[in-house]
Amino acid sequence: MEKSSFASASSGELAAAAVSGLGRPVRVIPLRHPLDAAARGPASSSARSLLSAAMERARGMGPCEWAEAALPCLAWMRSYRWKEDLQADLAAGITVGVMLVPQAMSYAKLAGLHPIYGLYTGFVPLIVYALFGSSRQLAVGPVALVSLLVSNVLGGIVNSSSELYTELAILLAFMVGILECLMGLLRLGWLIRFISHSVISGFTTASAIVIGLSQIKYFLGYSVTRSSKIIPLIESIIAGIDQFSWPPFLMGSVFLAILLIMKKLGKTNKNLRFLRASGPLTAVVLGTLFVKVFRPPSISVVGEIPQGLPKFSIPRGFEHLTSLMPTAVLITGVAILESVGIAKALAAKNGYELDSNKELFGLGIANICGSFFSSYPATGSFSRSAVNHESGARTGLSGIIMGIIICGALLFMTPLFTDIPQCALAAIVISAVTGLVDYGEAMFLWGIDKKDFFLWAMTFITTLIFGIEIGVLVGVGFSLAFVIHESANPHIAVLGRLPGTTVYRNTLQYPEAYTYNGIVVVRIDSPIYFANISYIKDRLREYELKLPVSNRGPDVGRVYFVILEMSPVTYIDSSAVQALKDLNQEYKARDIQIAIANPNRQVHLLLSTAGIIDMIGAGWCFVRVHDAVQVCLQHVQSSSSNSVKLSPQASGNSTDSPKAQQRHGFLKNLWRAQDGNGSASDETQSLLRQNLV
Repeated sequence: MEKSSFASASSGELAAAAVSGLGRPVRVIPLRHPLDAAARGPASSSARSLLSAAMERARGMGPCEWAEAALPCLAWMRSYRWKEDLQADLAAGITVGVMLVPQAMSYAKLAGLHPIYGLYTGFVPLIVYALFGSSRQLAVGPVALVSLLVSNVLGGIVNSSSELYTELAILLAFMVGILECLMGLLRLGWLIRFISHSVISGFTTASAIVIGLSQIKYFLGYSVTRSSKIIPLIESIIAGIDQFSWPPFLMGSVFLAILLIMKKLGKTNKNLRFLRASGPLTAVVLGTLFVKVFRPPSISVVGEIPQGLPKFSIPRGFEHLTSLMPTAVLITGVAILESVGIAKALAAKNGYELDSNKELFGLGIANICGSFFSSYPATGSFSRSAVNHESGARTGLSGIIMGIIICGALLFMTPLFTDIPQCALAAIVISAVTGLVDYGEAMFLWGIDKKDFFLWAMTFITTLIFGIEIGVLVGVGFSLAFVIHESANPHIAVLGRLPGTTVYRNTLQYPEAYTYNGIVVVRIDSPIYFANISYIKDRLREYELKLPVSNRGPDVGRVYFVILEMSPVTYIDSSAVQALKDLNQEYKARDIQIAIANPNRQVHLLLSTAGIIDMIGAGWCFVRVHDAVQVCLQHVQSSSSNSVKLSPQASGNSTDSPKAQQRHGFLKNLWRAQDGNGSASDETQSLLRQNLV
């Protein structure tokens, strides 16, 4: 049949038709077969297996590289400049260490633990991370968000005053460390990329509000229900309002105002940067002096704190492993988001490379070692890391100095902590979490992308009302749903030629771009696989039935050529291969020829191996879209011209409709053109010549 004559034409026949049969030579760059390209030169590095690449890197590593892989601290120790770096590291370590002492006790109280466990968490994990972590400025230790997660999960299992509560918090550190090490060793850090920034922002904003409300009890002077949901917290605050006490409220408010003012001045004035770090210590010192001098009975204080370093002990409570696992996974996710995110940013600012998988492994080792010395889960702190960087930290030695300061506090200063007011520690927590409230991000998302604003709002509301775990699950669920929707419904564009060029672009973006009658150029902006192939086929049928408005060439009444621009297509799976075969058969039945332009090596090889190239015809695969359009356009012009001449004869000898006669004449002349029997009209030559660069 005529309709299949051009589908089986070889590239040589098409070239001959273009040169001798249609009157005007068309310069078509030959599309090289991927196996031929491989035979001419070595395979690219992307074609090698990951295993062979890893083995090659391992063989090329010397003893020093192996030592640095095991202990990243050796990288900065070997090149340490004592005269230049020591002073900066010493100043940064002392600054952040002074900031960490009161913060650690405050966050331990937030976690429902005795303040001493905050100091333990800021001691061993900090020093271990300085040796095994790859970031030189990240400040590791207790943080507000992880403390809230610990309090939330353990409060539902056991009473916070029992010894089991503390044991489970320590066990949680061990579990988080194991998970972080496994993710680092298996290089699974990429999994967290599926959580969008809007979900993270909504979650942290809601968590900051919950943290602030949970600490308000130390300002009000009466007990408030422990919960991660905003409604029970507000109900409890209102129910106990008759027990309100003015002294702790006034003292806490004054300390909070001092902290916020010092924080603001430290951020806005470089010369007053030290105020940001010294704010927590100032609140603690002033509060302690006030209590020692006036002894107000209505101000609750921390009480006795054990003196000395933590003792080595094996974590206990493994029978609760199952109930702790969801929270351990959640804390690991928070560690990746907080620690790795800020560590990469600090590495970029300080000019060194950071491997996120090594970073995860370093955090895991720090938590595992910390769990043997009575610490609860630790991770990188935004605020302390920022202060560490601003104070000039050059290497991990600043982290070791912070650990030494905590060590000194544990050995010699714990008797001084007895009279620290609880409201002062609560003010430190509230001051720290104000930076997590990110309403500006919500306003930005509203103006830029309503979908991301919906994610932010949904995560924020569900976290406030239903708790942290539900909020994270809902946010991640919607985030993944959007990813799947975008992947299953990829962007597909109809391309037109920009005037005066051989460049083809989206006709919606460039309305001045023109298209040709009978030819549709379609660009698929995603991999083609089982989830989106049905959508792609539906869109292609849509373009066939609803003809795009074309402004070049004779009106042939329908689509005869569909050109697939495949440069954005990075991957095709077996389901898509079968669907393309079916699509080609459907097009053949409707007298439509598929042409493929610019497939990458992997896609071209897969199409060849699957036999699709042979089905379509090797001559219908092109390097450029313009080559495909030129070949298709010459067929349309030549065959359309000849079909007009033959139409009177056809109308006298056939009962077919005029459209059917035109289609049959079009295909017959396509066949003749490929055999070299057709001739091009002057209109064809002028159309192809115009607007060429």
